[in-house]
Amino acid sequence: MKRKHWTLTPWFVIFGLIMLVMAFASYNYNIVLCYIEFGVSVAAFAVVFVLSFRFRNYINNTVKSAAERIKGFNSDYLEKYKFPVAVSGSRGDIIWCNARFRKSMCQGRSPEGESINAYLSGFSIQDIKDGEGTDIAVDGKEYTVYSMSSGESVLSFFIENTYYKTTVREYHSNLPCVSIITFDNAEDFANDSDEAYSHAVIAVESLLQRWAADFDSLYKKVGTNRYMIIFRESDVEKMVSQKFPILKEIRSVSANNKVATISAGLCRGTKNIKTSELNARKALEMALGRGGDQVAVIKDNSYEFFGGTAAAAEKASKVRMRVIANAISRAVADCDKVFIMGHRFSDLDCVGSSIGLQCIIEKSFRRYCKIVIDRETSMAKQLISYVESHIDSSIFMTADEALRGITQRSLLIVVDTHLKSSLESVRLYEKFKKIVVIDHHRRSVNYIDNALVFCHEPSASSSAEMCSEIISYLDDKPLGYVQADALLAGIMLDTKNFVLKTGVRTFEAAAYLRKKGANTLTVKEMFSDSIDTYREKVEIVCNASIYKGCAVSVSKSNADDIRLAAAQAADEMLTLQGVKASFVVFKNDGKINISARSYGKLNVQIIMEQLGGGGHQTMAAAQLEGETTETAYNSLLSAIDSVMDDFESV
Repeated sequence: MKRKHWTLTPWFVIFGLIMLVMAFASYNYNIVLCYIEFGVSVAAFAVVFVLSFRFRNYINNTVKSAAERIKGFNSDYLEKYKFPVAVSGSRGDIIWCNARFRKSMCQGRSPEGESINAYLSGFSIQDIKDGEGTDIAVDGKEYTVYSMSSGESVLSFFIENTYYKTTVREYHSNLPCVSIITFDNAEDFANDSDEAYSHAVIAVESLLQRWAADFDSLYKKVGTNRYMIIFRESDVEKMVSQKFPILKEIRSVSANNKVATISAGLCRGTKNIKTSELNARKALEMALGRGGDQVAVIKDNSYEFFGGTAAAAEKASKVRMRVIANAISRAVADCDKVFIMGHRFSDLDCVGSSIGLQCIIEKSFRRYCKIVIDRETSMAKQLISYVESHIDSSIFMTADEALRGITQRSLLIVVDTHLKSSLESVRLYEKFKKIVVIDHHRRSVNYIDNALVFCHEPSASSSAEMCSEIISYLDDKPLGYVQADALLAGIMLDTKNFVLKTGVRTFEAAAYLRKKGANTLTVKEMFSDSIDTYREKVEIVCNASIYKGCAVSVSKSNADDIRLAAAQAADEMLTLQGVKASFVVFKNDGKINISARSYGKLNVQIIMEQLGGGGHQTMAAAQLEGETTETAYNSLLSAIDSVMDDFESV
C-alpha cells in the first residue's frame, strides 16, 4: 500500500544528518559550500519538524474526536480494548490502532499509513461506515467490523466471531432435507411380466440405496414403489450443482424397450423434519404434475426443477377419469350457471374442448352454460364460425358479458390451462368460488390452487382427448357431429395429426368421436390458411438457422395473423433434417413472443421456463416484456445453452 507523505520523515532526518556532516567536512576547504550544505541540513530538519508537528496534531485531533464519540471514554481507553480497534483518516489511511489490531490483523507490525480497506475483505470504508456491521475474513479468522464516522475520521471495531459463524454454517449445512421418491412407470413393467417388474424394482431400489449411502443419509421404503431419503443441506447443495445425476442412472434401468424413471420431491431450508416431509410431498406432486422423470426442489415456497427429459408415460387405466367425471357432474348439479373459459389466444384444442363440454352441460344437465372467449385474439376463428353456422343458439360470450351474469352459485370450468396468468380473463376467474380445471399441460408453479376438481393429466395428448373421455362417462346422447368435429380438431392440433404424444387412449377418443359423427374432411378444412398467412409461414421457415440442433427463426412481420403463422412455421421447421426443436421469435401487441415446438427429444417447456414462459414437453411458449427482438433472440440462445446438455434421447 502507498504510504502518505508524512511517512517520508525518516528519510528527511537521514538526509539532514548527511548534509550536516558534509558541511563540517567542507568548512576547511570551501566556506561557501559549507554554508550551503548547512542551510540544506537546517531546511531538512525544518521539514521534519513541520511534518511531525502536523502529523501529531492530525493524530491527536482524530483520535480525540473518535474517543469523544464514545461517551465517557478518552483516548487511553481505546488502547485497553480487548478487540482490534483502528482509526482511519479522511483518505482511509490508518493513523492509529491499538495493540490488539497489530497482533491480530498485522502479525505484530505497525500498519500506520496503510489503507484501512486492505483489512476489509474487498469492502471500502466509505461503504460500511455507520452501517449495521460488515462480515469480513482476515488470515483465516472471521470478524464483524463496525465503523462509525466522527468528523473526518472513522473509528472501526473488529469483533472476532469465527466460532459463532462456523457453528451457524454447520447448523445450516446439517438441516434435514426430506426427499420423497416414487417409481414413475412401475406399472408399465408390471404389465409385461413379473420377472421384468421384479428386475426393474430391484435395480431402482439398489440405485436409490447407493445414492443414500454415498451421502450417509437415511433411506426407507415407505410404500409400494415409494421411498424416503433424508439428506443434509450440504449434500443437497452438491446434488443441485451436479443437477441430480441419479435421474440418468435410473434411466439406465430398462426392460422390454421400457426405460425406468423416478420423480422426487425434495424440501430445503426447513428446521424440522415434519415440515420438510410435508413440503417434500408437495414438491413430489408438482414433479408428477410436470410429467415425472424429474426432481422438484422446494425452498421458501419457490421451486427449482431438474430433469424432465423423458416423455410422460400414458396411463392405461381410465378409472381416475371416470371418478373425475362423477365429481364434475356433482359440481354442475349443485350450480345454477356454468361458464367455460380457456387461455388467451385460444386455439382449436381450447375451443373444441369448451364446445364439447358446453353441449353436455346445457342439454344433459339442463344448466345455463356459455363459453367465454375473445374472438379478436382467438386462433380458432374458423372453428367458431363453423359452430355458429351449424347450431341455432349462441354459445359464445365476452368476459364483460359473463361478469354481468355471475351469481354466488355459478361454476367456472377452466380448460386447456391451469395457470392463473394465462386465463382469458383473470378478473372473471377471481369472481368465482366454484372452479373446475381440465388440462394436460405440465404443471407450473403459479397454478390454480382453489379448484373443486383439478383434472390434470400430463400424459394426455390434449384437453380435447380428456374432455372426450369425461363426456363418454356422462349422458352423451346430445353430443352431435358439430361438437364431435370440434373435439377431433383439438386432438388433431395438439398431436400434429396423430404424430406427437399419441397413445392408445388418443385413438380410442378419436374413434369415439368418429362414432359420434366427426368428419375428418370437415376438420381438415379448419386447418386451412389464407394465402397471406401461408406466405408469412414460408418466409419464417426460409429465414431459420440451425443452432445446436434447434431451428431458430426471427420474424419481423407485423401482420395481424403473425401469431398463427409463427406457430405453424415452428411446426413446419420440425420437419427439417437433424432438428430436435424449433423456435420462432416474433413481435405482437408490443411484446416479444417465442413459439417453441419439438418432437419430444428435447423438452421445450424447460427452455421456455428459463424465459418466464411454460407449456408442454413438445409445445411451449414465452412472452417477454421490455425487450427487443435482438435481446430476446440472444436470451433464447442462452436458454438453449443452459439446458441442452441435460437432455438425452431416451
